[in-house]
Amino acid sequence: MVFKQFRFNIVLRVLLITSTCLALFITLNSTFTFTPILVAGLIIYQVWSLIRYVDRTNRELASFLESIRYSEFTRSFKISDNSSSFDELNQAFNDVMKDFQQVRSEREEHFHYLQNIVQNIDVSILAYQRDGTVEMINPAAKKLFQINTLRDINKLRSLSDELANTLLAINPGENKLVKVQDEEDILQLAIYATEFKVKDKVILLSTIKNIQNVLEEQETEAWQKLIRVLTHEIMNSIAPISSLSSTVESMVKPYAAGEKSTPEIELETVKEIQAALQTINKRSTGLMTFVETYRSLTKIPVPNFAQVKMNDVMQNVHTLMKKEVQQKNIELSTSIEPDTIEVQMDEQMIEQVIINMVKNSLQALTGCKEGMIQIRGFYNKRGRPTIQVIDNGQGILSDVIDKIFIPFFTTKRSGSGIGLSLSRQILRLHGGTITAQSIPNKETIFTMTF
Repeated sequence: MVFKQFRFNIVLRVLLITSTCLALFITLNSTFTFTPILVAGLIIYQVWSLIRYVDRTNRELASFLESIRYSEFTRSFKISDNSSSFDELNQAFNDVMKDFQQVRSEREEHFHYLQNIVQNIDVSILAYQRDGTVEMINPAAKKLFQINTLRDINKLRSLSDELANTLLAINPGENKLVKVQDEEDILQLAIYATEFKVKDKVILLSTIKNIQNVLEEQETEAWQKLIRVLTHEIMNSIAPISSLSSTVESMVKPYAAGEKSTPEIELETVKEIQAALQTINKRSTGLMTFVETYRSLTKIPVPNFAQVKMNDVMQNVHTLMKKEVQQKNIELSTSIEPDTIEVQMDEQMIEQVIINMVKNSLQALTGCKEGMIQIRGFYNKRGRPTIQVIDNGQGILSDVIDKIFIPFFTTKRSGSGIGLSLSRQILRLHGGTITAQSIPNKETIFTMTF
């Protein structure tokens, strides 16, 4: 209907202009002087009015298209006209604008929804180009890397060259595991990448998760399963051997003591049998003790948690170890900053762990002049309560330090290899970790983080 009215108006105006032109032609052949001028002026006005009438619609249509081009959907359209010929066009324009507004609103809501997920998820997310230019980094990644902003992946080289190289070289759909030593913390980072294109830019989207705790839990669980199997099988074998050797010994003992005599068996032979059986009995009993010791790895009691001042724990350890340390001419010091740090822990368990660390340091300081042991308490840069035991002893070799927390592994002749394993399990029960760093003959640091 609107187009019929528009066409009718155009035809009417053209007819009026034609009639006026005919009138101008007639008046030019008449004796009138001013009439042709007036008619000519009327023609000019009618032409100008027709052009303005057509251009008004074109301008509004151009403005409408420009609004779509620049996503400006807040305006409304009203083509002014004395008649209702453009009401339908106005309504169509405004309906389209409303539809665009609704689509844009839904897109903005969807964008904010995804943005909130990215900003609040506990998985670190990085979006960057192949040259290292970072397009987006979420708060979890900033917290993980302890940075406020990141413009280039290469800036992560201050934390780890391996991490930066992995992020730049990782292929879409590939999983990588990177170990990062961040001062007193060890990060086991699982990295997964995907790729997408935005205009002419290829973007890598990498998710990064610190799985150190998960790996430690799985490692501990695997060792516990192994120990349960070993102890079950070994105990089943040793118990009857011990019982049988003891019985046989008791049977031949009267003969060996001369309380009874037997012409068939020489006394010397009986004594040899007795000695052999004694050896078997002693060895089997020792093996049983050995197995019971390792069985303790799977029988750690549930911690009795309480809010404990870290300073009190450190002072208790200092008091308990002071005499032994002084006897070996070693300096033992404690420090805590701030001294108000409190931790949810089983005080006795954690004291025992620290004591074990100090005893390890004492052994490492054997024969060392000016030996020193320091126990430090502080909040690490991630705000977690931390205790460190530091010594300047012989240290731990780099090819050994990754194995010291494995059950049964020991570098000591008289060591059982379960002390550090027990310590790690106790820290795991407290939701924490224990790590080691060492520069041989300079400094060794055991770090307990809660």
